[in-house]
Amino acid sequence: MDSSTDRREHLISTAEALFDRHGFTATGMDRLTGAAGMSSRTLYKHIGSKNRLLAAVLEARDCRFLRSLKVDSVDGLFESLDNWFAGEGARGCLFLRSWGETGGDLPEVVEALARHKQRVLRRIGEVVCRELGREDEALTEELMLLYEGATQAIIYRRDLAIPAARRAAQHLVAAARARCPDSEN
Repeated sequence: MDSSTDRREHLISTAEALFDRHGFTATGMDRLTGAAGMSSRTLYKHIGSKNRLLAAVLEARDCRFLRSLKVDSVDGLFESLDNWFAGEGARGCLFLRSWGETGGDLPEVVEALARHKQRVLRRIGEVVCRELGREDEALTEELMLLYEGATQAIIYRRDLAIPAARRAAQHLVAAARARCPDSEN
């Protein structure tokens, strides 16, 4: 690796794969350093602590996930979620799993979770506004819950979770349009 930035990015990428697959607690420092091909001293130099590493992993994942949500429709939101899990694996939300695993006791995780979920909610609200031509906070909240539900249900419902959530979302959008037909695009 050429630079300190490259080493840090490699460490974060390696840690993300390990945390996602095995969990935060089950991923010890020996496993991290072995997989990243660096000493514990180098790891601490680039990150500082395992908690800070988890926060960096969640921030990197948040950025990648939000890039996948550059869509123009509610249907596109669920298609992007389907594509995400096709590429990442269907293990649910790493943010919620990290929060659950740490008991909500790590401020770094609590803050990363809150920030990520707020960003996703805001993005869903932008898509709703584009779909309806107006804001609809109730619909945005309903779609967020469907989206979150599909994200977790994919663990055990596999190919059924996202299509079912997508159909429910389509019904909710149609009902919102029917309540205010002059706002259709």
